[in-house]
Order: sequence, then C-alpha cells, then structure tokens
Amino acid sequence: MFVVRIRKKSIFIGLFSALICTFFAFLLKNSFYAGAQGDKNGFIKYAKFTPTYEVLEKAMFEDIKSHSEDRPISWIDILAVLAVKYGGDFKKYKINDMNEVVERLKEGECAEKIANGGKNFNYYKEVYGAVLCEFLGKYQVRKRAKDGDKNDEWQEVYGLKAFSPIAKTFPFAHYDDFGASRSYGYSRPHLGHDMMAAVGTPVIAVESGTVEIMGWNQYGGWRVGIRSFDKKRYYYYAHLRQNRPFHVDLKEGATVKAGDVIGYVGRTGYSTKENVNNIDKSHLHWGLELIFDESQKECDNEIWIDLYAITKLLEKNKSAVIRNNDTKEFYSEFEIKDSN
Repeated sequence: MFVVRIRKKSIFIGLFSALICTFFAFLLKNSFYAGAQGDKNGFIKYAKFTPTYEVLEKAMFEDIKSHSEDRPISWIDILAVLAVKYGGDFKKYKINDMNEVVERLKEGECAEKIANGGKNFNYYKEVYGAVLCEFLGKYQVRKRAKDGDKNDEWQEVYGLKAFSPIAKTFPFAHYDDFGASRSYGYSRPHLGHDMMAAVGTPVIAVESGTVEIMGWNQYGGWRVGIRSFDKKRYYYYAHLRQNRPFHVDLKEGATVKAGDVIGYVGRTGYSTKENVNNIDKSHLHWGLELIFDESQKECDNEIWIDLYAITKLLEKNKSAVIRNNDTKEFYSEFEIKDSN
C-alpha cells in the first residue's frame, strides 16, 4: 500500500508539474504578444516598427521579383521571420539570412515553420502587416486626361503602390527624428517624421483612404488626417501652408487616392490662434498611427511608428504632378486604382 500511495502521489505530482510547465511555456512563448496586447481585449496595444531601409528595400525587391516569376511570396512573411530570428533588432541583419528565408518560402515552406514556430511570430506578422499590407500589390494606372484629350488605357502593374509624401521633382531633406524632444505646450516626444521642404511644395496622399479630419490644431497648424480603407492606418499631415493649406478638392469625408495632391507644405502651428506661422522652418510633419481597435484612435497609448526607413523607401515612388495655371492648384499626372 505504501508503494502504491507513493506511486499515485508521484503520478499526481508529475502531472501537476507537467501542466504548470506547459502553462508557463505557453506564457513565455506568447509573452511579447500578450504583453503587447495588454491583453483582456485581445488586440495589440504596443508595437514598434524597426526594419531598416536596407531590409525593406531587399524584401520588397524579393516580393516583386517572386510575382514576376510566378512563385509569389510576401515581404511581410520575410520580415516577420527575420524579426523572430533577431528578436526584433534589425541591427543584426545579414543579407544571407534573408536569402535563405526567400528560397525556403519559394520552395513552399510555411513562414511560421521557417521561424520554428518562434515566439512572437504572429505578433510581428500582424504588426508588419498592419503597416505594410497596402504598400505592395497589383494596381492599374493611367495618365490623367487633359481637356479634350482621350485617356490612355489602364495598365496593370504589380509593385509599390504607396507614394512619397512629397511630389516628384520637389526637393526635401530629412533625418531620423522620431522620439526627439518637443516642448511647445508640454514636454513630449516627436511621434512623426519631418520632411524639410519649401512653402507651397505639393503634399501627396501616401495611401488611398478617407479624409477624417482637416482644419486647425494648435500643435500641427493646418493639418489633414486620412484613414486607410481597412481602418488600420491613420495618416497625419501637418504644418500646411498659411491661407491656402489644402487642395481645393479636399473635403472631410471625401475619398482620396494614393498619389493625389492633398495640400501644400507650410510652417503653421504652435499657436492657439488660427492660421499663424509659428514654426521656424517650413516642413511637412507626417505621421502613421496603427489602430488595432477603435478605442486606440484617440487615447493615452496611441501607437505611432518611426517612418524614417519607410520615407526612404517611398522615394522610389513619387507622384508626378501638373499645375493648373488658372487656379494655381497641382494635380497628380497619373491616377491609379486597385485591381479587383
């Protein structure tokens, strides 16, 4: 009896220990994702976007190339696998690592398997997908018709379909200023990206979406907020030109297409009084907020990402513009639409 009792007790202790180990292994595997979520409501509450320009450019090239070879792979999968490998630190990036991931994906391996079911794979894929899901894809493009001219036929293309926020041929300068200190009103980090450009430079819609706000804000001056159609991205364009900040066609609730002119660079803001130039240097402040749940849209824990690498990438796709000499408004020379 004594031996039997010991065995039963041992079995019970063993099973209990196994359950405890399994539970903590599950927590460890999902800690970053759960911690990012918060996690009662099951959505991500904290996110960083850290792939460098070098990584983004190479991953984009491999995605586009794979579609031309009819062996399509996703740059989001590539980035998520590498993020697991590097623990989100892309300073560790090696081109051979990406080449290996690309070849295995082309051979039909599942991205999660390549990541060895790695901790946080789903987290990285969801975050990077939220940022980049509408940047690459199949779309149609044609040149806008001038009065009396016939439109060219639509041409279908696969590639980068998001645009630089500054129009083609207009110069700008920038550096990685995300998180830099700002003191007007109160001390806070800079949660966007500044592109130094001349007053009147046309500002371009990076992605298609709906105009949610336009008007005056004491911090951003004249500004525009555009929400992506899938509701995951909120684009913020600020410090627009005094007196004529917005494109004449822009209206709250209106739809804009990627590549459209939405306004003009200025230096308004830092004033409770409307239409004041209190910014020292003319520039465009643009920001990208990720929204995994509508409660995040305006809260104390909004998720804004560093756009330096993305801004460099989008220089590869600038919107050519033409000027109407009568109205002095700029318009995109081309129009695009997503392929069905």
